[in-house]
Amino acid sequence: MNSAVTDATPDTNTGASPNPHGVTFGEAFRVWLRVAALSFGGPAGQIAVMHRIVVDEKRWIGEQRFLHALNYCMLLPGPEAQQLAIYIGWLMHRTAGGLVAGVLFVLPGFLSILALSYLYVTLGSVDAVEGLFFGLKAAVLAVVIQAVVRVGGRALKNRAMIGIAAAAFLAIFVLHVPFPLIILAAAIIGFLGSKSGSRLFQGGGGHKAAGGAVLSDADALLGEDIPDHARPNLRWSLKISSVLLVLWLLPLLLLYLFLGPGDIFTQIGVFFSKMAMVTFGGAYAVLAYVAQEAVQRFGWLTPTEMLDGLGMAETTPGPLIMVLQFVGFMGAYRDPGSLSPMTAATLAAVLTTWVTFVPCFLWIFLGAPFVEKLRGNAALAGAMSAITAAVVGVILNLAIWFGLHFLFGRAAIYSIGPISIELPVWTSLSLPSLLLSLAAAIAIFRFKLAVIPVLLGCAVAGMLWPA
Repeated sequence: MNSAVTDATPDTNTGASPNPHGVTFGEAFRVWLRVAALSFGGPAGQIAVMHRIVVDEKRWIGEQRFLHALNYCMLLPGPEAQQLAIYIGWLMHRTAGGLVAGVLFVLPGFLSILALSYLYVTLGSVDAVEGLFFGLKAAVLAVVIQAVVRVGGRALKNRAMIGIAAAAFLAIFVLHVPFPLIILAAAIIGFLGSKSGSRLFQGGGGHKAAGGAVLSDADALLGEDIPDHARPNLRWSLKISSVLLVLWLLPLLLLYLFLGPGDIFTQIGVFFSKMAMVTFGGAYAVLAYVAQEAVQRFGWLTPTEMLDGLGMAETTPGPLIMVLQFVGFMGAYRDPGSLSPMTAATLAAVLTTWVTFVPCFLWIFLGAPFVEKLRGNAALAGAMSAITAAVVGVILNLAIWFGLHFLFGRAAIYSIGPISIELPVWTSLSLPSLLLSLAAAIAIFRFKLAVIPVLLGCAVAGMLWPA
């Protein structure tokens, strides 16, 4: 046991002062920079990298503490891997540690996608660049299908979960029910089902760490005790939450007051702030709702451009939800107002990233000191299981939507009352798109290749494909 970690006091929560666990702030900065640079491959890969570095190599925290923090992050809206980094950074070095870990986790991806966005709008018509993004779209389609299989295999363990997934798919694909309502309905069903005592709604494990020797909390540098700064402290929680809430919402208020509700920046800020509150289930799930709104309602970008943006996010470090940055970029690029298109797009990318990730810090700093009370809460676990099942149906909708717009040149919409279904025009099937997508799927499912090699291979194939 390492009881020395209780030397700090709650009133010094915002400091980065003495670290009885022996990990200096400078060392922590270098570790989080390394985690950020290696955070490819979606949340599963990012969490595995974090576990290998923080638990296995550095031995900062033990296995149980890591998994408990992860389970809490999975209950929250937003990218769970980034929130886990904030949680561990805060646990080790108070508020400053959480801020550094969370910002570094996002920064490389933000800069990479911003650079690719500049390339996209300036050189997108060049044959080589068009071919590159054509190849990426084929790989992304296979990756999204893989996400359906992977999440479905973990979540659909019984008939209740299968029923929730099917209902979620029909709700969004046929009835076009907004994503937040689907998630809310699933959470209520799971909560009530678990409270009823039904075994069908018992929560499952979520992500698991890699195999090997398990580091106990007692043997980790932090020890098994709870540091004083990590204990519930209502005064600190209210203070930090108020600051973060102002940082999140003040820009939106200023945009509304000075530019009005119809301005592109106000629309982007409000829309992606809503996304920050409902992004359960990761990027693939929320993209279905983004496509529903950003493409069809606002007209910020086309379905093909959505696929291109996801290809960027797949091939750069950081959370896949960074694709939202590209959506905001394209929206302002097409409607720059009095600004130049590139200036407006850059500001919109910053705004989108800001309102997407500032709430992540709020959720962690507000709830983490009270997270021990969530341990073993069966009702919350049931709600999470139902949400994950619903996410499977939503991701399936996304896969069909992407496939429809990538593989076919035209689609037709058939409507009967509230039912509206978009179906392909089979004569418009693109043979090159089909062949490259099949090759990507075979590489992933048959040969078990990792996502990054498949993306790079498809990108090269797309560039070499005859025009």
